[in-house]
Amino acid sequence: MTTASFAGRVGSAVQRVAATKQLSWYTTFMEAASRAIAERMPLVDFVIDVRDARIPLSSECEPLRCFSSSSRRIVVMNKVDLAERTLLKEWIRHFERENCVAYGINSHNKDEIQQFLNFLQGQVRALRKADIEMNTITMMLVGVPNVGKSALANSLHLVGRISAAGFHCARCSYWSVRGDFIV
Repeated sequence: MTTASFAGRVGSAVQRVAATKQLSWYTTFMEAASRAIAERMPLVDFVIDVRDARIPLSSECEPLRCFSSSSRRIVVMNKVDLAERTLLKEWIRHFERENCVAYGINSHNKDEIQQFLNFLQGQVRALRKADIEMNTITMMLVGVPNVGKSALANSLHLVGRISAAGFHCARCSYWSVRGDFIV
């Protein structure tokens, strides 16, 4: 059997399964996660939108499409080691034109994680200057499956200055910032 005919048969089988809606657990799960994200988004100060650096538009989290672009939304393009560098720079410029803060990272590189933590702390300091009475700053990590949310959260935790606190739900994590540290 040739590769093309095998791929065609697999594609046809996937289409038949999708047509019978036997994947309803996925849509129900994603619907619940989307609802949880939408409910909690107004409660956080920063939304960290994790995407795959190779496909940043198609790896956008659906609930964030309604979320207006702002400096409080940080688009983190993960897996930059697998993406083409010139395209990555163009994507960063694209998101900046859309009024989003964009950042490229390899979540398995400790030096890049340290730089990202420094970047986040700079964002926190800027927000605190704007609102001096703000004691705690919260962040929500959001992304579709397989963009590297867990790898990013685990790497941030391993660097030693961050731990997921408070809340864990499907497809999102919350962090609080106290002083200069993200906890």
